[in-house]
Amino acid sequence: MSHDDFDQEPIRGLPEMLPEGERILWQGAPDWWALSRDALKVKWVAAYFVALFGWRATVAGADMPATQAMAASSFYLVLGAITCGMLMAVGWAQARSAVYTITDQRVILRIGAALTMTLQFPFSWIGAADLVTRPDGSGTIALRTLGETRFSYLLLWPHLRPWRMACTQPALRCIPDAAAIARLLGEAVAESGVAPRAPQPVRDRQPTGAMPVPAE
Repeated sequence: MSHDDFDQEPIRGLPEMLPEGERILWQGAPDWWALSRDALKVKWVAAYFVALFGWRATVAGADMPATQAMAASSFYLVLGAITCGMLMAVGWAQARSAVYTITDQRVILRIGAALTMTLQFPFSWIGAADLVTRPDGSGTIALRTLGETRFSYLLLWPHLRPWRMACTQPALRCIPDAAAIARLLGEAVAESGVAPRAPQPVRDRQPTGAMPVPAE
């Protein structure tokens, strides 16, 4: 007997079969390490505990030999390793449960490690897409949606553009080869007749607006 939570999906990542004539152009998921690094800030957390260790060892070193001071302060390194391990486990679980799908008509996000939900964004709902890339090629494509619908920041996290509280932007977060996927999405939207131009890749975390779509 299968215990796969998603074994009832007719197509991986989709709650139902696509309408006749619609086709999948791409499916993917976040890179778990990129998600842990960028969304969960594992490197910053690790640096924080290393700094605590250094500070405590320096203070203790005034009253005991350096080796004893470091041994007495090693608790912070152990605690930091446990914390970073837990964050990476969350990043792995979020990446494993997520499936991003681009068809020739819409973008679909199946997300949630504990509470799974599927969000669908027809191209006519997307006003623009912002691309942010990293030097390793991973990146995020954030969707600026049209209309009055607002999305919960907590329910979407981490599959969103960070720090956009007032107007939450769903996102294909930390995907490998993000620039190529952005081009594919732009071409799909352009071919659908909804938008006149495709997103352009931008590096060093400088986003660019793209895929302008007139409101219906």
